[in-house]
Amino acid sequence: MATMTANSQASEKSKIWKVIGASSAGTLIEWYDFYIFGSLATIISAHFFPKGNETVALLSTLATFATGFIVRPFGALVFGRIGDVVGRKYAFMVTLLIMGLSTTLIGLLPTYEQVGVLAPILLLLMRLLQGLALGGEYGGAATYVAEHSPDGKRGFYTSFIQTTATLGLFVSLGVILATRLGLGEDHFKSYGWRIPFLLSVVLVIFSYFIRMRMEESPVFVQMKSEGKASKSPLRDSFMNPENRRLVILSLLGATMGQGVVWYTGQFYALYYLQTVLKIDFVMANKIIAIALLLGTPFFIVFGGLSDRIGRKKIIMAGCAIAAVSYIPIYKAMEFYSNWDAANPMATPLNPDFNMLVLLVWIQVIFVTMVYGPIAAFLVELFPTNIRYTSMSLPYHIGNGVFGGLVPFIGTALVASTGNHFAGLLYPMTIAIITFFVGTIFIKERTDIKWHS
Repeated sequence: MATMTANSQASEKSKIWKVIGASSAGTLIEWYDFYIFGSLATIISAHFFPKGNETVALLSTLATFATGFIVRPFGALVFGRIGDVVGRKYAFMVTLLIMGLSTTLIGLLPTYEQVGVLAPILLLLMRLLQGLALGGEYGGAATYVAEHSPDGKRGFYTSFIQTTATLGLFVSLGVILATRLGLGEDHFKSYGWRIPFLLSVVLVIFSYFIRMRMEESPVFVQMKSEGKASKSPLRDSFMNPENRRLVILSLLGATMGQGVVWYTGQFYALYYLQTVLKIDFVMANKIIAIALLLGTPFFIVFGGLSDRIGRKKIIMAGCAIAAVSYIPIYKAMEFYSNWDAANPMATPLNPDFNMLVLLVWIQVIFVTMVYGPIAAFLVELFPTNIRYTSMSLPYHIGNGVFGGLVPFIGTALVASTGNHFAGLLYPMTIAIITFFVGTIFIKERTDIKWHS
Protein backbone atom coordinates (compact mmCIF):
# COMPACT_ATOMS: atom_id res chain seq x y z
CA MET A 1 0.00 0.00 0.00
CA ALA A 2 2.79 2.38 0.94
CA THR A 3 4.60 1.53 -2.31
CA MET A 4 1.46 2.27 -4.35
CA THR A 5 1.03 5.62 -2.58
CA ALA A 6 4.66 6.53 -3.17
CA ASN A 7 4.38 5.60 -6.86
CA SER A 8 1.18 7.64 -7.19
CA GLN A 9 2.85 10.68 -5.62
CA ALA A 10 5.88 10.30 -7.88
CA SER A 11 3.60 10.08 -10.92
CA GLU A 12 1.69 13.20 -9.89
CA LYS A 13 4.95 15.08 -9.30
CA SER A 14 6.26 14.04 -12.72
CA LYS A 15 2.99 15.16 -14.30
CA ILE A 16 3.08 18.64 -12.76
CA TRP A 17 6.63 19.19 -13.99
CA LYS A 18 5.57 18.20 -17.51
CA VAL A 19 2.68 20.63 -17.25
CA ILE A 20 4.98 23.40 -16.07
CA GLY A 21 7.55 22.63 -18.78
CA ALA A 22 5.03 22.66 -21.63
CA SER A 23 3.18 25.73 -20.34
CA SER A 24 6.36 27.65 -19.61
CA ALA A 25 7.94 26.92 -22.98
CA GLY A 26 5.02 28.41 -24.86
CA THR A 27 4.58 31.35 -22.52
CA LEU A 28 8.30 32.15 -22.64
CA ILE A 29 8.16 32.23 -26.45
CA GLU A 30 5.12 34.51 -26.41
CA TRP A 31 6.89 36.91 -24.05
CA TYR A 32 9.99 36.74 -26.26
CA ASP A 33 7.83 37.71 -29.23
CA PHE A 34 6.19 40.51 -27.31
CA TYR A 35 9.38 42.04 -25.93
CA ILE A 36 11.73 42.03 -28.89
CA PHE A 37 9.64 44.98 -30.08
CA GLY A 38 10.39 46.93 -26.90
CA SER A 39 14.02 45.91 -26.84
CA LEU A 40 14.45 47.24 -30.39
CA ALA A 41 12.33 50.37 -29.97
CA THR A 42 15.15 52.83 -30.64
CA ILE A 43 16.02 51.06 -33.93
CA ILE A 44 12.43 50.44 -35.02
CA SER A 45 11.70 54.17 -34.63
CA ALA A 46 14.26 54.96 -37.34
CA HIS A 47 12.64 52.58 -39.87
CA PHE A 48 8.91 53.09 -39.39
CA PHE A 49 8.51 56.82 -38.69
CA PRO A 50 9.60 60.00 -40.51
CA LYS A 51 13.16 61.14 -39.89
CA GLY A 52 14.00 64.56 -38.46
CA ASN A 53 13.08 64.42 -34.77
CA GLU A 54 14.50 61.45 -32.88
CA THR A 55 12.48 62.15 -29.71
CA VAL A 56 9.17 62.27 -31.60
CA ALA A 57 10.07 59.10 -33.51
CA LEU A 58 10.96 57.28 -30.28
CA LEU A 59 7.77 58.46 -28.56
CA SER A 60 5.77 57.30 -31.59
CA THR A 61 7.41 53.88 -31.36
CA LEU A 62 6.80 53.72 -27.62
CA ALA A 63 3.17 54.67 -28.22
CA THR A 64 2.90 51.81 -30.74
CA PHE A 65 4.63 49.57 -28.18
CA ALA A 66 2.08 50.69 -25.59
CA THR A 67 -0.91 49.85 -27.83
CA GLY A 68 0.09 46.22 -27.56
CA PHE A 69 -0.36 46.55 -23.82
CA ILE A 70 -3.55 48.59 -23.97
CA VAL A 71 -5.30 46.01 -26.15
CA ARG A 72 -4.34 43.13 -23.84
CA PRO A 73 -7.51 43.50 -21.68
CA PHE A 74 -9.64 42.89 -24.81
CA GLY A 75 -7.65 39.73 -25.46
CA ALA A 76 -8.26 38.77 -21.85
CA LEU A 77 -12.03 39.08 -22.35
CA VAL A 78 -12.10 37.19 -25.66
CA PHE A 79 -9.81 34.34 -24.72
CA GLY A 80 -10.85 34.32 -21.07
CA ARG A 81 -14.38 33.48 -22.17
CA ILE A 82 -13.09 30.77 -24.53
CA GLY A 83 -10.94 29.35 -21.74
CA ASP A 84 -13.85 29.18 -19.28
CA VAL A 85 -16.33 27.74 -21.82
CA VAL A 86 -14.24 25.55 -24.17
CA GLY A 87 -11.12 24.87 -22.13
CA ARG A 88 -7.81 26.27 -20.91
CA LYS A 89 -5.71 24.32 -23.41
CA TYR A 90 -7.64 25.31 -26.51
CA ALA A 91 -7.49 29.03 -25.64
CA PHE A 92 -3.75 29.24 -25.25
CA MET A 93 -3.12 27.09 -28.33
CA VAL A 94 -4.89 29.75 -30.40
CA THR A 95 -3.04 32.63 -28.72
CA LEU A 96 0.31 30.99 -29.46
CA LEU A 97 -0.42 30.82 -33.19
CA ILE A 98 -1.67 34.42 -33.38
CA MET A 99 1.38 35.69 -31.54
CA GLY A 100 3.81 33.75 -33.70
CA LEU A 101 2.22 34.89 -36.95
CA SER A 102 2.09 38.60 -36.03
CA THR A 103 5.67 38.62 -34.70
CA THR A 104 7.06 36.92 -37.81
CA LEU A 105 5.23 39.40 -40.03
CA ILE A 106 6.86 42.35 -38.22
CA GLY A 107 10.17 40.99 -39.47
CA LEU A 108 8.83 41.18 -43.05
CA LEU A 109 7.19 44.64 -42.97
CA PRO A 110 8.30 47.35 -45.40
CA THR A 111 9.82 50.53 -43.92
CA TYR A 112 8.59 54.13 -43.99
CA GLU A 113 11.00 54.96 -46.80
CA GLN A 114 9.51 52.14 -48.90
CA VAL A 115 5.75 52.60 -48.39
CA GLY A 116 5.34 55.81 -46.38
CA VAL A 117 2.57 56.05 -43.79
CA LEU A 118 1.44 52.47 -44.52
CA ALA A 119 4.53 51.22 -42.66
CA PRO A 120 3.55 52.48 -39.18
CA ILE A 121 -0.07 51.44 -39.82
CA LEU A 122 0.98 47.85 -40.55
CA LEU A 123 3.33 47.90 -37.56
CA LEU A 124 0.48 49.05 -35.34
CA LEU A 125 -1.80 46.29 -36.66
CA MET A 126 0.78 43.59 -35.88
CA ARG A 127 1.30 45.08 -32.43
CA LEU A 128 -2.45 44.96 -31.77
CA LEU A 129 -2.53 41.27 -32.72
CA GLN A 130 0.39 40.61 -30.38
CA GLY A 131 -1.46 42.33 -27.54
CA LEU A 132 -4.67 40.38 -28.15
CA ALA A 133 -2.76 37.10 -28.13
CA LEU A 134 -0.85 37.85 -24.95
CA GLY A 135 -4.09 38.96 -23.32
CA GLY A 136 -5.31 35.38 -23.59
CA GLU A 137 -2.03 33.57 -23.00
CA TYR A 138 -1.02 34.47 -19.47
CA GLY A 139 -4.35 33.82 -17.77
CA GLY A 140 -4.57 30.44 -19.48
CA ALA A 141 -1.07 29.34 -18.56
CA ALA A 142 -1.32 30.56 -14.95
CA THR A 143 -4.75 28.99 -14.44
CA TYR A 144 -3.70 25.74 -16.12
CA VAL A 145 -0.61 25.29 -13.92
CA ALA A 146 -2.43 26.38 -10.74
CA GLU A 147 -5.24 23.89 -11.35
CA HIS A 148 -2.70 21.09 -11.74
CA SER A 149 -0.83 22.12 -8.57
CA PRO A 150 -1.41 20.48 -5.17
CA ASP A 151 -2.88 22.56 -2.37
CA GLY A 152 -0.20 24.38 -0.41
CA LYS A 153 2.18 24.46 -3.39
CA ARG A 154 0.42 26.77 -5.85
CA GLY A 155 2.74 29.70 -5.17
CA PHE A 156 5.83 27.58 -5.79
CA TYR A 157 4.64 25.86 -8.97
CA THR A 158 3.03 28.93 -10.59
CA SER A 159 6.19 30.94 -9.91
CA PHE A 160 7.83 29.02 -12.75
CA ILE A 161 5.26 30.58 -15.10
CA GLN A 162 6.19 33.94 -13.54
CA THR A 163 9.80 33.49 -14.63
CA THR A 164 8.77 33.23 -18.26
CA ALA A 165 8.11 36.95 -18.74
CA THR A 166 11.56 37.88 -17.50
CA LEU A 167 13.20 34.94 -19.27
CA GLY A 168 11.39 35.95 -22.45
CA LEU A 169 12.89 39.42 -22.14
CA PHE A 170 16.27 37.87 -21.33
CA VAL A 171 16.12 35.59 -24.39
CA SER A 172 15.06 38.52 -26.58
CA LEU A 173 18.05 40.54 -25.35
CA GLY A 174 20.36 37.56 -25.90
CA VAL A 175 19.18 37.01 -29.49
CA ILE A 176 19.41 40.74 -30.21
CA LEU A 177 22.94 40.98 -28.80
CA ALA A 178 24.12 37.87 -30.66
CA THR A 179 22.70 39.21 -33.93
CA ARG A 180 24.14 42.69 -33.35
CA LEU A 181 27.61 41.37 -32.49
CA GLY A 182 27.55 38.88 -35.36
CA LEU A 183 26.52 41.34 -38.06
CA GLY A 184 28.09 44.56 -36.80
CA GLU A 185 26.28 47.80 -36.02
CA ASP A 186 25.63 49.01 -39.57
CA HIS A 187 24.23 45.72 -40.92
CA PHE A 188 22.19 45.19 -37.75
CA LYS A 189 20.55 48.62 -38.02
CA SER A 190 19.96 48.12 -41.74
CA TYR A 191 18.37 44.66 -41.82
CA GLY A 192 19.68 42.51 -38.93
CA TRP A 193 17.00 43.79 -36.52
CA ARG A 194 14.50 41.67 -38.51
CA ILE A 195 16.18 38.37 -37.60
CA PRO A 196 14.88 38.15 -33.98
CA PHE A 197 11.33 38.60 -35.31
CA LEU A 198 11.72 36.00 -38.05
CA LEU A 199 13.18 33.49 -35.59
CA SER A 200 9.80 33.44 -33.87
CA VAL A 201 8.27 31.11 -36.47
CA VAL A 202 10.70 28.32 -35.54
CA LEU A 203 10.11 28.76 -31.80
CA VAL A 204 6.33 28.85 -32.15
CA ILE A 205 6.16 25.66 -34.23
CA PHE A 206 8.31 23.89 -31.63
CA SER A 207 6.10 25.08 -28.76
CA TYR A 208 2.87 24.28 -30.60
CA PHE A 209 3.73 20.59 -30.91
CA ILE A 210 4.72 20.44 -27.23
CA ARG A 211 1.38 21.93 -26.20
CA MET A 212 -0.59 19.61 -28.49
CA ARG A 213 0.38 16.73 -26.18
CA MET A 214 -0.98 18.39 -23.04
CA GLU A 215 -4.19 17.31 -21.30
CA GLU A 216 -6.91 19.64 -20.08
CA SER A 217 -6.86 20.93 -16.48
CA PRO A 218 -8.34 18.29 -14.10
CA VAL A 219 -10.16 20.96 -12.08
CA PHE A 220 -11.80 22.27 -15.29
CA VAL A 221 -12.68 18.74 -16.47
CA GLN A 222 -14.34 17.94 -13.13
CA MET A 223 -16.29 21.19 -13.19
CA LYS A 224 -17.54 20.45 -16.72
CA SER A 225 -18.51 16.86 -15.82
CA GLU A 226 -20.54 18.15 -12.88
CA GLY A 227 -22.39 20.63 -15.11
CA LYS A 228 -21.07 23.64 -13.19
CA ALA A 229 -19.45 25.47 -16.10
CA SER A 230 -20.52 29.05 -16.68
CA LYS A 231 -22.55 29.69 -19.84
CA SER A 232 -21.70 33.38 -19.75
CA PRO A 233 -18.34 33.99 -18.02
CA LEU A 234 -18.36 37.69 -18.92
CA ARG A 235 -21.72 38.28 -17.27
CA ASP A 236 -20.91 36.13 -14.26
CA SER A 237 -17.52 37.80 -13.82
CA PHE A 238 -18.53 41.44 -14.13
CA MET A 239 -22.25 41.70 -13.47
CA ASN A 240 -22.18 39.77 -10.20
CA PRO A 241 -21.57 42.49 -7.55
CA GLU A 242 -19.28 40.44 -5.31
CA ASN A 243 -17.14 39.09 -8.12
CA ARG A 244 -16.98 42.55 -9.75
CA ARG A 245 -15.76 43.94 -6.45
CA LEU A 246 -12.97 41.35 -6.37
CA VAL A 247 -11.99 42.19 -9.96
CA ILE A 248 -11.70 45.90 -9.10
CA LEU A 249 -9.82 45.25 -5.86
CA SER A 250 -7.39 42.87 -7.54
CA LEU A 251 -6.62 45.61 -10.09
CA LEU A 252 -6.24 48.53 -7.69
CA GLY A 253 -4.78 46.53 -4.82
CA ALA A 254 -2.41 44.19 -6.65
CA THR A 255 -1.91 44.13 -10.42
CA MET A 256 -1.53 47.82 -11.27
CA GLY A 257 1.23 48.24 -8.67
CA GLN A 258 2.81 44.96 -9.73
CA GLY A 259 2.64 46.10 -13.35
CA VAL A 260 4.46 49.42 -12.88
CA VAL A 261 7.14 47.83 -10.71
CA TRP A 262 7.71 45.14 -13.35
CA TYR A 263 8.12 47.57 -16.24
CA THR A 264 10.13 50.12 -14.30
CA GLY A 265 12.65 47.53 -13.13
CA GLN A 266 13.19 46.09 -16.60
CA PHE A 267 12.00 48.19 -19.54
CA TYR A 268 12.20 51.68 -18.11
CA ALA A 269 15.65 50.89 -16.74
CA LEU A 270 16.73 49.92 -20.28
CA TYR A 271 15.26 53.07 -21.84
CA TYR A 272 16.81 55.21 -19.12
CA LEU A 273 20.27 53.76 -19.68
CA GLN A 274 20.02 54.30 -23.43
CA THR A 275 18.06 57.52 -23.84
CA VAL A 276 18.94 59.54 -20.72
CA LEU A 277 22.36 58.31 -19.63
CA LYS A 278 23.44 57.62 -23.25
CA ILE A 279 24.97 54.24 -22.41
CA ASP A 280 26.10 52.33 -25.50
CA PHE A 281 23.39 50.03 -26.97
CA VAL A 282 25.37 46.82 -26.41
CA MET A 283 26.46 47.74 -22.89
CA ALA A 284 22.94 48.80 -21.85
CA ASN A 285 21.46 45.50 -23.05
CA LYS A 286 24.23 43.51 -21.34
CA ILE A 287 23.51 45.33 -18.05
CA ILE A 288 19.82 44.45 -18.23
CA ALA A 289 20.45 40.87 -19.39
CA ILE A 290 22.90 40.07 -16.56
CA ALA A 291 20.65 41.67 -13.94
CA LEU A 292 17.70 39.61 -15.21
CA LEU A 293 19.71 36.40 -15.21
CA LEU A 294 20.86 36.97 -11.61
CA GLY A 295 17.39 38.01 -10.45
CA THR A 296 15.23 35.34 -12.10
CA PRO A 297 15.66 32.61 -9.41
CA PHE A 298 14.03 34.95 -6.90
CA PHE A 299 10.65 34.58 -8.64
CA ILE A 300 10.68 31.00 -7.38
CA VAL A 301 12.05 32.04 -3.98
CA PHE A 302 9.20 34.49 -3.37
CA GLY A 303 6.60 32.22 -4.99
CA GLY A 304 7.55 29.40 -2.63
CA LEU A 305 7.74 31.78 0.35
CA SER A 306 4.20 32.96 -0.41
CA ASP A 307 2.93 29.40 0.24
CA ARG A 308 4.21 29.74 3.80
CA ILE A 309 3.60 33.38 4.79
CA GLY A 310 0.96 34.48 2.27
CA ARG A 311 0.96 36.22 -1.11
CA LYS A 312 -0.27 39.64 -0.02
CA LYS A 313 2.53 40.46 2.43
CA ILE A 314 5.21 39.92 -0.21
CA ILE A 315 3.42 41.81 -2.99
CA MET A 316 2.63 44.81 -0.77
CA ALA A 317 6.19 44.92 0.58
CA GLY A 318 7.56 44.90 -2.97
CA CYS A 319 5.35 47.85 -3.99
CA ALA A 320 6.24 49.89 -0.91
CA ILE A 321 10.00 49.29 -1.04
CA ALA A 322 10.12 50.02 -4.78
CA ALA A 323 8.23 53.30 -4.39
CA VAL A 324 10.62 54.71 -1.78
CA SER A 325 13.76 53.35 -3.47
CA TYR A 326 13.47 54.42 -7.10
CA ILE A 327 14.78 57.98 -6.80
CA PRO A 328 17.92 56.98 -4.82
CA ILE A 329 18.57 54.06 -7.20
CA TYR A 330 18.30 56.20 -10.33
CA LYS A 331 20.46 58.91 -8.83
CA ALA A 332 23.05 56.22 -8.17
CA MET A 333 22.70 55.01 -11.77
CA GLU A 334 23.44 58.53 -12.95
CA PHE A 335 26.50 58.73 -10.70
CA TYR A 336 27.99 55.37 -11.70
CA SER A 337 27.31 55.91 -15.40
CA ASN A 338 29.63 58.95 -15.36
CA TRP A 339 26.93 60.82 -17.27
CA ASP A 340 27.92 64.45 -17.84
CA ALA A 341 25.02 66.81 -17.12
CA ALA A 342 26.93 69.63 -18.86
CA ASN A 343 27.10 67.56 -22.05
CA PRO A 344 24.00 65.34 -21.77
CA MET A 345 24.05 64.01 -25.35
CA ALA A 346 27.58 62.61 -25.11
CA THR A 347 28.25 58.92 -24.51
CA PRO A 348 29.73 58.71 -20.99
CA LEU A 349 33.32 57.60 -20.54
CA ASN A 350 34.12 54.50 -18.47
CA PRO A 351 30.73 53.81 -16.83
CA ASP A 352 30.93 51.46 -13.86
CA PHE A 353 29.42 48.35 -15.45
CA ASN A 354 29.29 46.24 -12.27
CA MET A 355 27.57 48.92 -10.20
CA LEU A 356 25.00 49.53 -12.92
CA VAL A 357 24.26 45.78 -13.04
CA LEU A 358 23.83 45.81 -9.25
CA LEU A 359 21.44 48.78 -9.34
CA VAL A 360 19.28 47.20 -12.04
CA TRP A 361 19.41 43.84 -10.21
CA ILE A 362 17.97 45.51 -7.08
CA GLN A 363 15.06 46.71 -9.21
CA VAL A 364 14.62 43.17 -10.56
CA ILE A 365 14.39 41.89 -6.97
CA PHE A 366 11.46 44.27 -6.44
CA VAL A 367 9.95 42.76 -9.59
CA THR A 368 10.31 39.22 -8.24
CA MET A 369 8.61 40.22 -4.98
CA VAL A 370 5.50 41.59 -6.67
CA TYR A 371 5.39 39.17 -9.59
CA GLY A 372 6.50 35.84 -8.12
CA PRO A 373 3.30 35.28 -6.06
CA ILE A 374 0.81 37.14 -8.31
CA ALA A 375 -0.46 34.17 -10.36
CA ALA A 376 -1.37 32.12 -7.29
CA PHE A 377 -2.79 35.25 -5.66
CA LEU A 378 -5.14 35.90 -8.59
CA VAL A 379 -6.33 32.35 -9.29
CA GLU A 380 -7.22 31.90 -5.60
CA LEU A 381 -9.51 34.95 -5.66
CA PHE A 382 -12.00 33.58 -8.20
CA PRO A 383 -14.19 30.45 -8.64
CA THR A 384 -13.24 27.80 -11.21
CA ASN A 385 -16.10 28.43 -13.64
CA ILE A 386 -15.08 32.08 -14.27
CA ARG A 387 -11.45 32.00 -13.12
CA TYR A 388 -9.78 32.45 -16.53
CA THR A 389 -11.94 35.47 -17.40
CA SER A 390 -12.00 37.06 -13.97
CA MET A 391 -8.24 36.94 -13.31
CA SER A 392 -7.18 37.80 -16.86
CA LEU A 393 -8.89 41.19 -17.07
CA PRO A 394 -7.39 42.84 -13.95
CA TYR A 395 -4.02 41.27 -14.68
CA HIS A 396 -3.86 42.70 -18.18
CA ILE A 397 -5.25 46.10 -17.25
CA GLY A 398 -2.72 46.32 -14.43
CA ASN A 399 0.17 45.14 -16.57
CA GLY A 400 -0.96 46.10 -20.05
CA VAL A 401 -2.31 49.58 -19.34
CA PHE A 402 -0.70 50.79 -16.11
CA GLY A 403 2.54 48.85 -16.56
CA GLY A 404 2.82 49.07 -20.33
CA LEU A 405 2.56 52.86 -20.25
CA VAL A 406 5.58 53.23 -17.93
CA PRO A 407 8.18 53.67 -20.71
CA PHE A 408 5.98 56.07 -22.70
CA ILE A 409 4.83 58.20 -19.77
CA GLY A 410 8.28 58.15 -18.19
CA THR A 411 10.03 59.21 -21.41
CA ALA A 412 7.37 61.87 -22.10
CA LEU A 413 7.69 63.33 -18.57
CA VAL A 414 11.47 63.54 -18.89
CA ALA A 415 11.17 65.18 -22.32
CA SER A 416 8.54 67.71 -21.20
CA THR A 417 10.07 68.70 -17.85
CA GLY A 418 13.78 68.40 -18.56
CA ASN A 419 14.06 66.56 -15.21
CA HIS A 420 15.35 63.06 -15.90
CA PHE A 421 13.93 61.75 -12.60
CA ALA A 422 10.39 62.95 -13.44
CA GLY A 423 9.57 59.69 -15.23
CA LEU A 424 9.71 57.85 -11.90
CA LEU A 425 6.81 59.79 -10.39
CA TYR A 426 4.24 57.75 -12.29
CA PRO A 427 5.29 54.24 -11.14
CA MET A 428 5.96 55.51 -7.61
CA THR A 429 2.44 56.94 -7.31
CA ILE A 430 0.74 53.82 -8.67
CA ALA A 431 2.79 51.51 -6.42
CA ILE A 432 1.85 53.54 -3.32
CA ILE A 433 -1.86 53.45 -4.22
CA THR A 434 -1.69 49.67 -4.64
CA PHE A 435 0.06 49.28 -1.29
CA PHE A 436 -2.71 51.06 0.60
CA VAL A 437 -5.65 49.50 -1.29
CA GLY A 438 -4.24 45.99 -1.13
CA THR A 439 -3.23 46.22 2.52
CA ILE A 440 -6.61 47.54 3.68
CA PHE A 441 -9.19 45.85 1.45
CA ILE A 442 -7.87 42.49 0.16
CA LYS A 443 -7.95 39.33 2.26
CA GLU A 444 -5.39 36.55 2.01
CA ARG A 445 -6.70 33.29 0.47
CA THR A 446 -3.57 31.14 0.42
CA ASP A 447 -5.22 28.34 2.43
CA ILE A 448 -8.09 27.71 -0.01
CA LYS A 449 -8.43 24.00 -0.95
CA TRP A 450 -9.20 22.70 -4.45
CA HIS A 451 -8.23 19.04 -4.09
CA SER A 452 -9.71 16.47 -1.70
